[in-house]
Amino acid sequence: MQVLDEAITTGYRAFATREAHGHSPTYEAWALKIAESFEAHQFLLNLPPEKRQPNLLFAAIRAVTGTVPEADDLPRLLQTQSADIRAVMAARMTQTNEPNRCAVLLPQLLALPQPLALLEVGASAGLCLLPDYYDYEIGGRKLAAPNPQASGVPSVMLHCEAPEAYELPCAHLEVAWRAGLDLAPIDLRSVEEANWLRTLVWPEQTARLERLNGAIEIARQIKPPLHKGDLTKDLNGLMETVPPDATLVVFHSAVLNYVQDAAQRQAFAETMLASDAVWLSNESPRVYPFHEAHGLDAPAPGLFLLSKNGKPKAWTGPHGQSYTPV
Repeated sequence: MQVLDEAITTGYRAFATREAHGHSPTYEAWALKIAESFEAHQFLLNLPPEKRQPNLLFAAIRAVTGTVPEADDLPRLLQTQSADIRAVMAARMTQTNEPNRCAVLLPQLLALPQPLALLEVGASAGLCLLPDYYDYEIGGRKLAAPNPQASGVPSVMLHCEAPEAYELPCAHLEVAWRAGLDLAPIDLRSVEEANWLRTLVWPEQTARLERLNGAIEIARQIKPPLHKGDLTKDLNGLMETVPPDATLVVFHSAVLNYVQDAAQRQAFAETMLASDAVWLSNESPRVYPFHEAHGLDAPAPGLFLLSKNGKPKAWTGPHGQSYTPV
């Protein structure tokens, strides 16, 4: 009798309903297929638990095949091309570097004393370290990039839904210093590395891909400093290099769910709350137990909770597509 792994079934069904539904019909169908496929379960069970997430599996399948297969073809591919797919998953991480997440960070960044020193945890290629180089349309209100676009680089417009009554702070965004920390920073000078970022964009989401390509070109010109390191060990040393006359902002999006140890997540939170930095956390509300004490219910499945120094500020779309103040 072929027995399915309960954790894999539950996880992939949840991905289909909470994350992919309404955003990528392809990935919704893929996740539901994987959830019920014995062959897929056998493939995933031969990987470490932290390597079994849908985004990594799906991007690896596309990277190996160079196509977007039909859902019914996935069990066969995981048998006939298992070695190649497994090799990609072993060597890579998801590192979805979605620049549109800057749109949900912007209201909080504008409300802080300027200039800012931006330090992103889990920075990937550093695309979210460039909020002052993007144009914005938030709830129908448009804001031009504080910094002019580099020569020959097209502008990138970030779109975010927000309540009509919501007013953005009037401060001008000024970034004096920026740096990123990542376990495996992505070097955009490499065509292969840049293509991996493109593969992480979900099928059907052509606007995201266009936005990513524009952000890559900006980052190649600005070259935000990226440091290889672990947030649980190397963050404090990097924080000490920040210029004293700037407001330090440590931020992250969809990063802490990859820190498997809950005690390490809690220790990180306590370190940030005890620091002099402004801490912006844009994560699943399930990441931190202390968020549950606020008794908040998400207005829709799959939303992130944006918090400032541990206090909830807004529900956000996981790719920065919406901002709803709590």
